[in-house]
Amino acid sequence: MALKKHAHHGGSWKVAYADFVTAMMALFLVLWLTSQDQAVKDAVAKSFRHKFSAMTAGSMGLMPTKKALATRQNGGNFDSPAAMELDVLRRIAQDIIRTIQSNPDDKMTDAPMKVDIVPDGLRLSLFDRNQKPLFERDSSTLTPYGDFVFSTLAWHLGRFTNDFGVELEGHTESGGAPSKDGVDSWDISTSRANEARRKLVRHDVPPEQIRMVAGFGDTEPLPGMRKEDERNRRVTVLLRMRNEKQK
Repeated sequence: MALKKHAHHGGSWKVAYADFVTAMMALFLVLWLTSQDQAVKDAVAKSFRHKFSAMTAGSMGLMPTKKALATRQNGGNFDSPAAMELDVLRRIAQDIIRTIQSNPDDKMTDAPMKVDIVPDGLRLSLFDRNQKPLFERDSSTLTPYGDFVFSTLAWHLGRFTNDFGVELEGHTESGGAPSKDGVDSWDISTSRANEARRKLVRHDVPPEQIRMVAGFGDTEPLPGMRKEDERNRRVTVLLRMRNEKQK
């Protein structure tokens, strides 16, 4: 007597099971997202708009710092950014550093820029070193290298309009700029910060993104450095995330 062969259904059940698991995972993600506060929802939305993958600070290749500098209280009303928003800022800083260091004419062994993560954004310190000055001596006129640095910075910042406010600060070292014709370190530091602002705006950074321009003379040396150290001669660019009311 011939035996009947049983019908085999192959692997079609695996496809149906995979679809079921995928649907359940999507459901859990939706439920998780709807239970979060508005700040998290906004951060997730921004991560899709900017197409940045989440990264940790250690994976960004930024120059390490022992301690993030304290933020100012008079820089406007900014909400603390979510982790994804900080990743966007870290990525911007990484791109800026990579572009500047790729300059074939840059033979400096010391980095021309220092990056600090602060509670509500990012601080970029651009050094006006004797070996590679950003400005002409005791002047707010940019050198060709300074023009390259600030043009590069503007190009990267211009890609992310309306996501953060920009604050510019000028600083000098003690005894670096002798007072003459009524011009002293306060005037030099303020003029240099304002020249940096003009360069950024000239290269397509929206003027409304600039939140503050200020000069501090030699009153704020870098932590742990003598006031006479040339590294105190710098322009700092603070990128602070803005809340929805400011956009």
